Formats: sequence, C-alpha cells, structure tokens
Amino acid sequence: MQPVELTPYDLQRYDRQIMWPSFGEEGQRKLKTSHVVVAGVGGLGSTACMLLAAAGVGKLTIIDCDRVELSNLNRQLLHWDKDIGVPKVQSALEKLSKLNPTIQIVPVQQKITRDNVMDLVDGADLVVDAMDNMATRFLLNEACIRRGIPFVHGGIYGLMGQVMTIIPKRGPCLRCLFPQDVEGPRPFPVFGTAPALVASLEVTEAIKVLAGFGEPLVGKLLRINGETMEVFTIQIERKPDCPVCGS
Repeated sequence: MQPVELTPYDLQRYDRQIMWPSFGEEGQRKLKTSHVVVAGVGGLGSTACMLLAAAGVGKLTIIDCDRVELSNLNRQLLHWDKDIGVPKVQSALEKLSKLNPTIQIVPVQQKITRDNVMDLVDGADLVVDAMDNMATRFLLNEACIRRGIPFVHGGIYGLMGQVMTIIPKRGPCLRCLFPQDVEGPRPFPVFGTAPALVASLEVTEAIKVLAGFGEPLVGKLLRINGETMEVFTIQIERKPDCPVCGS
C-alpha cells in the first residue's frame, strides 16, 4: 500500500501538532489513516468526537441509540437546544462535518449488544469508551480484547473521573480492574466539566496509541477529583485468571 500523503491543507491545518517532535508529519499521516470508533455520543462522546475530528483522525464511527433530551445539554456539547428529539448520531454528524469536512464520519444509530458488538468494532484501529453504563463497557472491553483492538476507557461521576488504556496482550483489561459486575445508581450527577476533561484525556491517549509515541496509561488507572483538584494514578495488574484477557 502506498503511504498516504499530507496535503498542503493538512500541513497548515495540523501545523501546531505536527510541530511536536515525537509526533511530526509521520504521526499526522498515521492519524489520517486511522479508524476510531466512539461508543456513545453523550457527555464523553461529544468532546471526544470533536477533538478526534479536529486532530485529523481519518475515519470516525459514532455509535449511539438515543435522542437528544433537554437534560443532556449541560454537558453534551455537540447537541444544542434545536436538536432536542433528534437522534444523537444525526446531531453529531451535522456538527462534526462542519468542524472537519475532510474526514469520514459514519453514524450508527444502534444499541450496543452482545449480538452486534463484534461487528460494530470490526475494522477499528482503536475504540473510545464514551458510555454511561458498565454493562456496555464490559461488552466493548471483551470485543476489543478478542479483536486485538486498543480500548481507551473513561468514566465520570459528578466532578470525578477516571481513564485507563487497554492494549490487548500488553496490560490488564477492564475485567482485571472490575472482576465483578458493577453498576452505580441512575441517574447520577454530572458537571459538564468532568466529561470534557476525561474525554480530553481519552483522546490524548488515543492519539498517542494511534501515532505510536509517548507512554499510554497501560496498567495504570488515572483518577481525578475535580472538587479537590487531586490527580493520582493506581497501578493495575493483569490477572492471570481474568476470564477476558487471562492466559
């Protein structure tokens, strides 16, 4: 396959990130040929999609089964008052196409289930977790491990958040972190700043993994408490008996 070339438009649009020495034009070429699946186009997904599109990821598949509701608008920045009642993927497609008309955006209005998850992630170079429930995260985690696809996990609650990058065979997976099923109360509190911050960190991880530079959060859980402004990491070990990624 002939290597992709950066156009004069690309070189000017992405100039500031190309200036970073360990990224450069080669990193931008890798982003241009990458396919990222964003699972969820709500609070986390809105910011993640915007940043991935702005960074020049060549293909974005955005998955969500819901429609925009008024209570979404304090945090789901891709959706505006005029979009209430519109499918989230349709609302997101409209904005993202204007944000970066040079990339491919594939909207998928489906609920992620055990029956379709393998097909939904097939062909992706990376999957971003922008879900609001653990059951679907576990499905995505298992599918990514089976397909050998990097999976960037992010979660929020109130002003708190967490991020971990899962690369099959290189470190622990989400089941190593949560051996038992967990699910918090719903609805749960969310300030708009929490998903914006966590999604920004998820996309930072995604760019590093796709472009092949830096040190991603493999085997590390980054925790953030926005109320106290404490940030810390926890080492997470891969469990040999993990039913998903164990040997």
